[in-house]
Amino acid sequence: MKLRYYQVDAFANEIFSGNPAIVVEVKSWLDDQTLQNIARENSVDATAFFVVGESEIQLRWFTPDLELDLCGHATLAAAHVLKKELNYAKDSITFQTSAGLLYVEVEKDLYTLDMPSRKPVKTVLPEFIAQSLSKQPIEVLKARDYILVYGSENDVRDIQIDQVSFNKVNIDPGGVAITAKGDRSDFVSRFFVPQATIFEDPVTGSAHASLVPYWSEKLGKQELFAVQLSERQGKLHCKDHKGRVLVSGHAITYSAGVLNISLK
Repeated sequence: MKLRYYQVDAFANEIFSGNPAIVVEVKSWLDDQTLQNIARENSVDATAFFVVGESEIQLRWFTPDLELDLCGHATLAAAHVLKKELNYAKDSITFQTSAGLLYVEVEKDLYTLDMPSRKPVKTVLPEFIAQSLSKQPIEVLKARDYILVYGSENDVRDIQIDQVSFNKVNIDPGGVAITAKGDRSDFVSRFFVPQATIFEDPVTGSAHASLVPYWSEKLGKQELFAVQLSERQGKLHCKDHKGRVLVSGHAITYSAGVLNISLK
């Protein structure tokens, strides 16, 4: 079986920035183990698989390690592939996913992802995470992900994490977002996942489902500009809107090719 794939840098205006995802169209769903094997072989943050239906497009996401319950950057990448590579006619794209219906609006080269809000609540930081941090947060919250709030952008930029301690527990399906008010943005963040093949995620759209409602309330504003301070870095225009989170960004195709899959 030959499957066409596209590698896309999401939340990026140029290649080698943002977050890479591989997007694969399948005519019908392959078995879960084959999908996982493809994602492991691709070895990027996320591989998105989609099946085009009459009214909705079914979408699933896999890291090299597991299936995700929500992935923002790979959804953006899938919308980009549909519009720019496969000439999808509509500017409003509906994805049916395990997280419910996700929507992407396309306006020229800007993609706006509409996803459910996951407002975090205060919690206690697990000891294994606390022991791994070079500096302790001033506030700890959790939705799917732990949200660790720091006092400054430099705290987020300079944080050191002891991976031996951090990797003691698998907190699947979530990760740890470290965040603070930004110097030249509304807020900044970094995102880490224990026991994951890729330790620090370059740009994490799904984490903003929790970061946006937190900072919207904290700063008293609905529209926010966010920067993820990874090595590749990502810039996200966000909005807290009626129980939904809107995240906008650009995307660019890096490569395209064919996967040769042998099915047993």
